[in-house]
Amino acid sequence: MHIHDMAPFVDKTLDFSHRIHSLSFGKQYPGMRNPLDGVMQVAPKKPSDAQGKKPTGMYQYFLKVVPTDYIDRSNISTQTNQFSVTENFRESADAMVGGRSLPGVFFFYDLSPIKVRIQEQKSSFLHFLTNVCAIVGGIFAVSGLIDGTVYQAGQVIKKKIELGKHI
Repeated sequence: MHIHDMAPFVDKTLDFSHRIHSLSFGKQYPGMRNPLDGVMQVAPKKPSDAQGKKPTGMYQYFLKVVPTDYIDRSNISTQTNQFSVTENFRESADAMVGGRSLPGVFFFYDLSPIKVRIQEQKSSFLHFLTNVCAIVGGIFAVSGLIDGTVYQAGQVIKKKIELGKHI
């Protein structure tokens, strides 16, 4: 489509408000979130121009699609795709005064050459116990540093007081 194809609609008000109920590229897996599900875009509520026409524009969605391999705990693989999106709205100038952008809703796809692999794994009790020990050890190490700093500061202040110096 070209901007000149819009000539029959020059005197019309075009409203490209829209709602995306669901957009996905493959099967769903647990915890998967599609960023455009439920998105609603409403045309700007600007006042009419000199001819009484409301502004219209170009809604652009730039999608980055990434192949994904999801493997659940029972080792069943699901081949699907995830995507991220960047949204843009550009108001169209009137074609009669040199406007060159085509009003509408446009999706631009970029397919990623890199595949993401998501695998669910259950951690063992030994792994949990090791993590708890690391946390407890970290708490003891930090509290030991704080205690040593406070003790040394107290010793310095005590010496200065003995020498008759004011703090």
